[in-house]
Amino acid sequence: MAIGPSTTTSLNDLLPLIVQEAMFVASERSIMRGLVKNYTLAPGQGKVVQVPIYPRQNAAAVTEGNEVDNTEVTTNLGTLTVSPVAIRTLLTDFARTASASNVVADLGRLFGEAVARKMDQDLTSLFNGFTAPTAGTTTITAEQIFTAVAKLKADAVPSEGMVCVLHPEVAFDLKKALTTTVGFDAGSARPYAGGSASSDVANEAMRMGYVGQLAGIPIYETSNMANSGSAGNFIGAVFNRDAIGLGMIGDISIETQRRASFLGDDIVCSAYYGKAILMADYGRSLNNNSTINP
Repeated sequence: MAIGPSTTTSLNDLLPLIVQEAMFVASERSIMRGLVKNYTLAPGQGKVVQVPIYPRQNAAAVTEGNEVDNTEVTTNLGTLTVSPVAIRTLLTDFARTASASNVVADLGRLFGEAVARKMDQDLTSLFNGFTAPTAGTTTITAEQIFTAVAKLKADAVPSEGMVCVLHPEVAFDLKKALTTTVGFDAGSARPYAGGSASSDVANEAMRMGYVGQLAGIPIYETSNMANSGSAGNFIGAVFNRDAIGLGMIGDISIETQRRASFLGDDIVCSAYYGKAILMADYGRSLNNNSTINP
């Protein structure tokens, strides 16, 4: 098949494919966006989202015939300030025409991964701002997750939308504890794992390499989590989706500009979003060291 001359028009024809690929990869690689509360700003609505936060109210018993006391309901405001995130590359005419790979798909994948990684890193960086840590700098245990869930439920945080997010190297220690055989029950002919009878959770961790659910909540892993200062130390969290807000203007945007002096085109991928903790008491951080990254 003959390859015609590269022009700005022919590149623009490919843009929908680049955008589609980038948005698909971003949605597949980013786990945090789907775990937090999303807000969308329409064009012309400014760059700040102010979210009203209503504190919990209490009802009281009333004596028949007496007037019900007035309760003043005040709100706090969570602020999401939107700012741009972008990545740019210069795609030369020669690279586009001579490449054996599908440059369009490659660019979409790379841009999607970059945006997803940045978004997840920004959102996981908020974990340290939750009200209270469940544990100090220790190796993670299932008990810590059960404790965090119990504490949140005790504070009337809804179970629906509650999740746990860990770094893979921290999650390794959790899976190791769940799947380590420490004994054998002759009566049931079943091994003991992690100090208790082998369970579906342990079996799933051994077969599939991940922990699907623990303490009634999904367990997610992401490497898009910054080291907290010392090697192998990462701060995960158990939280309800309403704890963190993500405000976006539109979605991923890609545009081009001809750079004739470079015999190519600038391709810029950008996203506009802001993030913040909306309710600090709706999450508890997990400050853990990994035994495989000392």
